[in-house]
Amino acid sequence: MLVTTKELLIKARAGGYAVGAFNTSDLEITKAIIEAATICKSPVIIQTSEKAIDFAGLPYIAAIMKEAAMSAEVPVAIHLDHGKSLERATQCLEAGYSSVMIDASKLDFEENIKLTQSVVKLAAKYHASVEAEIGVISGQEDYVKALSSKLTDPDEAVV
Repeated sequence: MLVTTKELLIKARAGGYAVGAFNTSDLEITKAIIEAATICKSPVIIQTSEKAIDFAGLPYIAAIMKEAAMSAEVPVAIHLDHGKSLERATQCLEAGYSSVMIDASKLDFEENIKLTQSVVKLAAKYHASVEAEIGVISGQEDYVKALSSKLTDPDEAVV
């Protein structure tokens, strides 16, 4: 059953458990994620990076994930991981994602907030969840690369 990440996390917090989030780029990985979640009777987040979307093609990977989520015996959220733009978030929401992450951590704080607010406003039209990145952890994952860390200031996160 397709749900939002927010729905999953509200129940997880109340129940005192974690929800795994796993990246996919094809049918086989997606099926394995759903099979494992079903065996464990665990809700799950299936997510794609921008690189995986570029590899698989958004229409293909979105169709695979939506079908997997809607036919699953456990709650499943479909999530964009580390989206870089309003345009990419729009594409994913239009394709049926139930959750998007906007990673505007390379922008200054004020611009990050503006972009995040735009994504939140857009996602509300789709009844989708939004995750945002304020701080940065050094390293590289797909197209995301940071040479140094700037941890999130909790006072800024409240904004």
